[in-house]
Amino acid sequence: MDGILYDSECWYLEGTIDQLRAYGYAGPREAVYKTIGLDMDSNYDLLEKLLDYKVPRDVIIRGNEEYFNVLHPLDYKAIMFPGLPEELRKIRGMGIRTAVCSASPMEIIRNSLDAMGIRDLFDFIETVENVSRPKPFGDIYEKAAEEIGVAKADCIVYEDSTLGIEAGKRAGMFTVAREDNRFMQDQSHADLIVKDIQELTEWIRRENTHA
Repeated sequence: MDGILYDSECWYLEGTIDQLRAYGYAGPREAVYKTIGLDMDSNYDLLEKLLDYKVPRDVIIRGNEEYFNVLHPLDYKAIMFPGLPEELRKIRGMGIRTAVCSASPMEIIRNSLDAMGIRDLFDFIETVENVSRPKPFGDIYEKAAEEIGVAKADCIVYEDSTLGIEAGKRAGMFTVAREDNRFMQDQSHADLIVKDIQELTEWIRRENTHA
């Protein structure tokens, strides 16, 4: 979802760095890039470590929620990738089922999809809260495939983060990366790299034509 449906990574990273600096963090910005793709528990584990465990976890959590939910709420529609609804409709028009599999809490997933007006373009929504292991394990993708009734060999995972790409590969699925060189994410293990969803849609169309 983050970095795939909308370009939120800069916003999250800048906000997280601002908070860490306020707590006294003086380390490199690049260390914070490792939060990309993490579930919330793992995210807070990393933030505690970056702060040398000098700031209580509950303080970090409260500060994070206030920063992103109250002081700097995200306008999902404004940062939605261009042409996303149209491309999703094209993909679904080819008879392909769609699912959102995110490390974010379900409330955030639903709120963001509603704000963008695209919730009805997905057959299934899953959050890491409902699986045993987060990315880089493939549990969330395996569950989604089961729920929408599609064999893993027939699934495409569309990701941007190192953890997400690894999760797709571990699930035994063809994994496509949306190219993004800003945050030191290793996308080299993806089966295919595209610049945007338009390129992905065209690739799917060609594959369907040749099938």
